[in-house]
Amino acid sequence: MLQNNLAKLLQDQGKLSEAEPLFTETLEGRRRTLGDTHPETLTSINNLAMLLKGQGKLSEAELLYREALEVRRRTLGDTHPNTLTSINNLAGLLYTQGKLSEAELFYREAINGARKTLGDAHPTTVIIQENLDELLQEMGKV
Repeated sequence: MLQNNLAKLLQDQGKLSEAEPLFTETLEGRRRTLGDTHPETLTSINNLAMLLKGQGKLSEAELLYREALEVRRRTLGDTHPNTLTSINNLAGLLYTQGKLSEAELFYREAINGARKTLGDAHPTTVIIQENLDELLQEMGKV
């Protein structure tokens, strides 16, 4: 969808307020035409959540991240790579919000699933492990 590509370009340029309505319209269109559980709809939910997080609209972003995670768990299972990405994204947001204990739980779930499904050397596993390590350091647990 051209609208989504333009939104990503604006986001990359740091024009978050200009990108937001385009991401929102893309999501609404995908919900309408594809439904709430379609992979492209879930990608749009994630894209808008990332943008909102970047704008500091953390409560709004959290709702979207939780929605994407819930649907991916239900439709793909707990250890599907897309579900693991959603778990990691939510954990990162919780970390940003200062909800460190809750973030740790999600990061641990994500790393365990990634190791089991993808292996220790997979880039997704490595990223999740780095995120968990940073959190544990912040918490004084390493």
